[in-house]
Amino acid sequence: MGGFFGATSKHDVVMDVFFGVDYHSHLGTRRAGMVFANGDGSFNKEIHSIENTPFRTRFEDDLPHFSGNSGIGCISDTDPQPLLVKSHLGVFAVTTVGAINNHAELVKSYLDGCSTQFMALSSGDVNSTELVAALINQKDSYVEGIRFAQEVVDGSLTLLVMTEDGTIIAARDRLGRLPVIMGKNTEGYCVSFESFAYHKLGYEDCYELGPAEIVKITPDGYDVLSPARGDMKICAFLWVYYGYPNSNYEGVNVEVMRYRNGELMAQGERERDALPELDYVAGVPDSGVPHAIGYATTSGVPFARPFIKYTPTWPRSFMPGNQDVRRRVATMKQIPVPELIAGKRLLFVDDSIVRGTQLANTVNFLYDSGAKEVHMRSACPPIMFGCKYLSFSRNKDDMDLIARRTVQALEGDAGHDHLDEYADPTTERGDCLLSTICKELGFDSLSYQTLEGMLDAIGIDPAHVCTYCWTGKE
Repeated sequence: MGGFFGATSKHDVVMDVFFGVDYHSHLGTRRAGMVFANGDGSFNKEIHSIENTPFRTRFEDDLPHFSGNSGIGCISDTDPQPLLVKSHLGVFAVTTVGAINNHAELVKSYLDGCSTQFMALSSGDVNSTELVAALINQKDSYVEGIRFAQEVVDGSLTLLVMTEDGTIIAARDRLGRLPVIMGKNTEGYCVSFESFAYHKLGYEDCYELGPAEIVKITPDGYDVLSPARGDMKICAFLWVYYGYPNSNYEGVNVEVMRYRNGELMAQGERERDALPELDYVAGVPDSGVPHAIGYATTSGVPFARPFIKYTPTWPRSFMPGNQDVRRRVATMKQIPVPELIAGKRLLFVDDSIVRGTQLANTVNFLYDSGAKEVHMRSACPPIMFGCKYLSFSRNKDDMDLIARRTVQALEGDAGHDHLDEYADPTTERGDCLLSTICKELGFDSLSYQTLEGMLDAIGIDPAHVCTYCWTGKE
């Protein structure tokens, strides 16, 4: 996915942007960059790969060469950015987060209508942020250009622009798929995805942009350049998985939502008389842990940590490019606590079950470590569709998803006309999906949180939450 942070102040903001971007490292693993406006019309910029080196380590040596009262930076799971662009609007820096499903069509349309060119990546593709900049440049102002880009993009587009004089323009996606939150201190303002990032830097909450809202930010204040729209579809996975525990979106804290979600899961199982006899409830580290704490609290079963992730050297198991290496790293990270596994009946809660590959390895690891029973709970419903708005996973094909593969195996192509039933555990098809996945992955029992339960745990109007990956409905 990705994240960004920007700041503009009466004083140098290099350290604020450095730490603010670093606090978004949980949102991406591929590229990162920072750019600063020097106040004289010039910029200094660096972009690095962070696939094998954390952001803070990778950029530490660059800090002495940076200066400026305004700066923006990003963690990117896609192309290198932020970019510097020279156009009829002036020289500006831009960084984007989102997904452009009609990327090829937009590139072709632009090239067909202009005698111009794009810089090509090594793959031959066009950098998505450069494409967005080209769309913005088709209009006579930044606001018109941003609106135009957001309207023609099929997917989502949230962005920051920084102009030559250090002004920052922040734009939230037209349906608010991601949050954009502002903080302030006595010297200026910042803009961020994660509120805790600027709280740690001495800023206090200031303003939260609405869907499609565009705001201009200077050290002296902020002005709304284009008002928010009423429709919103913020991503549910921000609370279930992606968001950092300290963060708040639309007034709802991530960690509190996860406790509540686990409580509702256990409450539902108790009402259905489906709670198994257990010795411990545990979370699949790390994002499954708070869901599991809520489950344990309501079920009355002790919470434990039967295995710990060893993360100092491999903080993310999907970092290596080779699948075999990723699988080996995932295995090497799981360090058991034998006293909490051998002969025990364990129930694990994970944030989601996507491909199922790592969970299959985990259950084998637990049985090899002497577990008597292993039960699994997913903190969200079966994922039926790959995300086309934020690319929260790298799956390009719905058949990569274990739920869709199972439907295909059970009923062939005809089964995909009944995905609503397969997602509902109270139906015959839903029960069949559960039992088949349970058997394939080797669990003693398996259940998923319902869509209604997950939305109840989030607690905002369900009409304002994106649930596309579960329902396929926009």
